[in-house]
Amino acid sequence: MKVAKEWRLGSMGDTKILPGSRHRSPLKRPIWIILMVSFVSLFLVCAYIYPPNSDVACYVFSSRGCKVLTDWLPPPKRELTDEEIISRVVVRDILDTPPVESKNPKIAFMFLTPGSLPFEKLWDMFFRGNEGRFSVYIHASKEKPVHVSPYFLNREIHSSPVTWGAFSMVDAERRLLAYALKDPDNQHFVLLSDSCIPLHNFDYVYNYLMHANMSFIDCFVDPGPHGNGRYSTRMLPEVEEKDFRKGAQWFTMRRQHALLVMADSLYYSRFRDYCRPFADGKNCIADEHYLPTFFNLVDPGGIANWSVTRVDWSERKWHPKSYRAQDVTEIAFSLNLWNGHMKLEVIFNGNFGQYSFSC
Repeated sequence: MKVAKEWRLGSMGDTKILPGSRHRSPLKRPIWIILMVSFVSLFLVCAYIYPPNSDVACYVFSSRGCKVLTDWLPPPKRELTDEEIISRVVVRDILDTPPVESKNPKIAFMFLTPGSLPFEKLWDMFFRGNEGRFSVYIHASKEKPVHVSPYFLNREIHSSPVTWGAFSMVDAERRLLAYALKDPDNQHFVLLSDSCIPLHNFDYVYNYLMHANMSFIDCFVDPGPHGNGRYSTRMLPEVEEKDFRKGAQWFTMRRQHALLVMADSLYYSRFRDYCRPFADGKNCIADEHYLPTFFNLVDPGGIANWSVTRVDWSERKWHPKSYRAQDVTEIAFSLNLWNGHMKLEVIFNGNFGQYSFSC
């Protein structure tokens, strides 16, 4: 039988006896860890459900007060307003309803212009030979246009004055959509101005838009003063700053999305009341924010987040760059006969492969 021996270190007067083996309670430390984690978890849950209401209680956690907790914990879900519930029901029903099949699908070309269209002859050549595949609508906000093309005769809708940068621009867009939606064959809707021209022939534009399963609406986050800097907290709770978006005014959209714009009253009213020039000391331009924010909220996966309309903002001014005669090369503008049809090509210096129009 073996007996545990004592270990003797140093001299006889400095003797330490070390045991042959040590025994440690394996469960003691894990139990304390489990109890500590459980206590902290319970404490955080209680603090989340029943947040401290007094500054004294807040400073128990941090010298920054309750903000340290609210920054760390996820935001509690709020109850939807009655208007939001109604809006979501309408949006869901419209998106879930199968599109009405048309035997003669058309593109609605909607012109937002102060008066006559300076490029009407150009559009006449673009439309020629494609009768029955397009519709034209004109919103003339200042004077009755003088037309030179039969495709534009008697195509004016009831119009109202439009001021640049004001919410009347959004109202004019909705008015154009409303008139264009009256024709059940219109399946895609294109917003254009008096300065827009086509960059490809009609067949290219028609096939590109009709075969797309999305709307081409510009939508992006702009953290600067001309983006999120225009946001007003008065849009809460329906529109939060994290959902606020910006984009160019020009769009092309599917019929279902056009119906959504017509059905919207909730977000429309928020932008009408709180996104306008010089409101709350900010210069909010509604036509750059309403549709991008609206579709980011109701159907973000249904839009391309970019537009098929070329607009050059490189000059960093309030208005995009205007193309002059020197910007067009001798071969950039040509009309060619191809298989007996007029083929229109309008291309400025630069690459416009993904664009259908230029404004």
